[in-house]
Amino acid sequence: MIKRKSYALKAGNLNNLKLVEENLSDPAPGQVTVAVSAIGLNFADIFAMFGLYSATPKGTFIPGLEYAGTIVKVGSDVTSVQVGDRIMGVTRFGAYTTHLNIEETYVIPIPQGWTDEEASGYLVQVLTAYYGLTYLGRLEKEETVLIHSAAGGVGILANRIAKKYGAFTIGTVGSSDKVDFCKKEGYDRVIVRSNNFGTDLKKALGDRKLNVVMECIGGKIFTEGFKQMTEQGRIVIYGAAQYASPGKRPNYLKAAWMFLNRPKIDAQQLAEDNKTVSGFNLIYLYEKSDLLHQLLSELKELNLEKPHVGNVIDFDKMIDAIQLFQTGKTVGKVVIKVNTPA
Repeated sequence: MIKRKSYALKAGNLNNLKLVEENLSDPAPGQVTVAVSAIGLNFADIFAMFGLYSATPKGTFIPGLEYAGTIVKVGSDVTSVQVGDRIMGVTRFGAYTTHLNIEETYVIPIPQGWTDEEASGYLVQVLTAYYGLTYLGRLEKEETVLIHSAAGGVGILANRIAKKYGAFTIGTVGSSDKVDFCKKEGYDRVIVRSNNFGTDLKKALGDRKLNVVMECIGGKIFTEGFKQMTEQGRIVIYGAAQYASPGKRPNYLKAAWMFLNRPKIDAQQLAEDNKTVSGFNLIYLYEKSDLLHQLLSELKELNLEKPHVGNVIDFDKMIDAIQLFQTGKTVGKVVIKVNTPA
């Protein structure tokens, strides 16, 4: 057995997040044991820890959806990997730890030349961006795409994927200090979200039609994007950043007000407008491992650049890292570095 350290809590308040030690059993048949070296933070982690995510486990649980590390044990019947392999992986919670057991289906070799920190910031973001743009958004060559949270992990990769399709990309950010980064990433236009968003979007579009929206903001931003989207346009909802707030517990009054005043879509009117609104979360993909591997195979053909890691923070400062991530001021991926002995 391996003695591991994990951050665990009962959902509702970050003050509940505690570092615990426990013995990890040997891997079951078809599983591997991973010594975790890096953990990628995601907004889904925040929602789960706050208890705002429908998939949040009951009782005490270990948060975290993605990680990178080295395989230190293999169970019987494991054939695709071996001890010593550097891998990146996704899990349905449980990544805030130094060691974990996971089915071999869910571990992927780290590409040559990538650090573990970079690898830990790839799978959740790239699967979200690619599935949203291509399977739900049905992105076609040279269409126009609006990508919210353009300097975040999903936004950066969504832009890179869209550019592979020759798309014209418009990114939105929450503050002006992210504009230059987005321009360097290749966005054709960058908008700082404000009360003038509708006017700014019209200006950015010019005479182009808005075909696809990668939506994670909600509220009036969602409404304006839907309004300006062309016939046969597609909005893909993959997040709900409007409900996130700094602090160690949810702002329930604000969240309730935003929920009650959220945009309403008339299903019958969609037919009149010839527009599509769809949504998903990564738990759906996690439970369909064959589809997950199909997506990764298709992504390999795109030959995307390695992820952009903006912040690397030590494992023992997990709560500080989470609170930094909550501010929305970071660029790219926030990664936890784990110094894990094999």
